[in-house]
Amino acid sequence: MTIGEKLINLRNAAGMSQDALAEALSVSRQSVSKWETDQVLPQIEKVMQICKLFSVSADDLLDDSKVIDRAPLANGCRNKYFGTDGFRGEANCNLTSMQAYKVGRFLGWYFRSPLSGCTDENYRPRIVIGKDTRRSSYMLEYSIVAGITASGADAHMLHVTTTPSVSYVTRVDEFDCGIMITASHNPFYDNGIKVINKSGEKLDDDTTALIECYLDGDLKALGIEGDDLPLAKREHIGCIVDYVAGRNRYVGYLISIASNSYKKLRIGLDCANGASWMIAKAVFDALGAQTVVIGDTPDGLNCNRDCGSTHVEKLCALVKEQHLDVGFAFDGDADRCIAVDEHGNVVDGDAMMYILGLRLKSRGMLNKNTVVATVMSNSGFFASLKKVGIEVDQTKVGDRFVYESMQNNDFSLGGEQSGHIIIKKYATTGDGILTALMIAEEMCDRKLSLSKLAEPVMLYPQYLLNLRVKDKKAAMSDPAVLEAQQKVEALINGAGRTLLRQSGTEPVVRVMVEAETTELCEQYAAMIADVIKERGHCID
Repeated sequence: MTIGEKLINLRNAAGMSQDALAEALSVSRQSVSKWETDQVLPQIEKVMQICKLFSVSADDLLDDSKVIDRAPLANGCRNKYFGTDGFRGEANCNLTSMQAYKVGRFLGWYFRSPLSGCTDENYRPRIVIGKDTRRSSYMLEYSIVAGITASGADAHMLHVTTTPSVSYVTRVDEFDCGIMITASHNPFYDNGIKVINKSGEKLDDDTTALIECYLDGDLKALGIEGDDLPLAKREHIGCIVDYVAGRNRYVGYLISIASNSYKKLRIGLDCANGASWMIAKAVFDALGAQTVVIGDTPDGLNCNRDCGSTHVEKLCALVKEQHLDVGFAFDGDADRCIAVDEHGNVVDGDAMMYILGLRLKSRGMLNKNTVVATVMSNSGFFASLKKVGIEVDQTKVGDRFVYESMQNNDFSLGGEQSGHIIIKKYATTGDGILTALMIAEEMCDRKLSLSKLAEPVMLYPQYLLNLRVKDKKAAMSDPAVLEAQQKVEALINGAGRTLLRQSGTEPVVRVMVEAETTELCEQYAAMIADVIKERGHCID
């Protein structure tokens, strides 16, 4: 088989066009075409790039006697398990304890292997692990720990804690990686595995792809001969270390960020019966606030159930009934925050980014005078920032893309309408408790209520409809669905917009409509949703 034939197979298996491959390799489409027709051979530099992109060896690519009929990373490996926010699925259905064990096995082995750059055969990796309050989190935790220690690495246990705390501890205490077991805002029966690199950021795509290959039993992609990764023996078996001190250090870090006393603030907290149920109260109590807490009785089955950032109604009622100054609602792993003002009105991620953008700008800390937001942010948010001279860099939906833009362009603030906000000076991921602290700081510094701080943000009526579907891509690409969207766009006639997008973590298609009134938003969203249902895409 020629190089050209192999390249065609690799590209097709990856679902890439010639244009897409050309862009990935920084060459012209004509160059790719000539390679695939065997008119010319790629330069050695490009050969190595191709091998890395498709996870094949140079020997396999260049030796005509060898056949490549699929791309290990692209054909069933890359993004098969890990989406934009880790490996997520229903516990014991499409996320099992055996898969969790294999994730642990891979990570424990990887950081001891030359593949990670390790040159010390006696090196003992350190991996820190946290979890949320779901019943299945304990099951998955034990499985992951078994895999880590079986591969000869040490597992440091933070126990129930937040995603941003795992990110912080991984970075500050110089762990090889961190693992958070959570499905974030999803229902209790879902769960997930987030892997965090030594810098406190989400694990890179290449390493994630290798995990996926191992999950599928493709050891060749790892350079392993045999049936499985080697097991540690005798004194090389890993240890389990209680590391609750790391969680406590994170609490201390959050407290140290605040510069005001909160003795005059009465604050409501909704911890979603999730990971923040101990941490959030500890932070605000230490700063002197009078706290009233709900969603702080986790039983393994009530995480996010009618509470937290996705169900903020109870917090709104609490703030009004008890005449609180402000309320903050977190999700299951506390990487999100939604605020409630003193009147019981919701202040979402867009409004909080506006407030924080102005705060950073007034202190000369808003790099390049730009806030990063996704296409899901409200059009009124963009207009409000423009009025105060702040630019917006728009990304695809997902905190991964927000953070990438912040890193690539040295921006200091970014986030999502959902309340997942990244303040780069303090964190490498969204942190709901940190966001709440910064809002409280601004209230104290400016001696203004939250309603006054948010008042300049004129958000347009917006409605979001979530539909559980059998196949997200099929629903999104259905010509009848796209035609329905075009008809709604024509009816809106510039006085709003529509957006169809698929969830990166659930079998869900989201229909978002902005229009002149809430009634119109709901009507237009229903028009699109009805077509999706009529075409048989929805799960009954």
